[in-house]
Amino acid sequence: MEASVEHYRKVLKCDSTNVEAIACIGTHHFYNDQPEIALRFYRRLLQMGVYNAELFTNLGLCCFYAQQYDMALHCFQRALALASDENTADVWYNIGHVALGLGDTSLAYQCFKLALAANNDHAEAYNNLGVLEWRRGRGEQALACFQSSCHLAQHLYEPHYNIAAALEKIGNLQNSYKSVQTSLAAFPEHNDSKELLKQLEQHFAAL
Repeated sequence: MEASVEHYRKVLKCDSTNVEAIACIGTHHFYNDQPEIALRFYRRLLQMGVYNAELFTNLGLCCFYAQQYDMALHCFQRALALASDENTADVWYNIGHVALGLGDTSLAYQCFKLALAANNDHAEAYNNLGVLEWRRGRGEQALACFQSSCHLAQHLYEPHYNIAAALEKIGNLQNSYKSVQTSLAAFPEHNDSKELLKQLEQHFAAL
């Protein structure tokens, strides 16, 4: 990633209006916990006339993590107004993600439902909805959501871990063990999965 960012910086030196380069560098700063710096690049795109749902979603996320909550709300409203059938689900998913960050699980639940209404194949929305279903004490619905997420996006580790954690809590240790191994195959450094695997192995060793 660092090499590609450096490449895009060189591109900007030659062409300061290269949209792809500006967007890439903005994304780099966002995922490196620098939302304020990312905002500068995304606002630059706005000034250049880029005006779409993806950009306003990114602006909304940056504003949220920079604790500019009123601006975040405005950006997500603009994103929804500009969204097409192809990206409405992503906008609702990201609003749900922000709602979780604010502790508003009821709003988050509705957002993930709306994301799935817009796109019934949205794996991340199924996973997050499953987490909220589990918190509401709806184990069967939660597991169904996690399984749908796994089926739609086998590369995701989160739903496999969530299945493993849920099964461990209800005593289905053998299948929990299988799921946590799948989670670690997708993301070997996931600490929660490693800890759960350790607990399961200790339990089996004690039998």
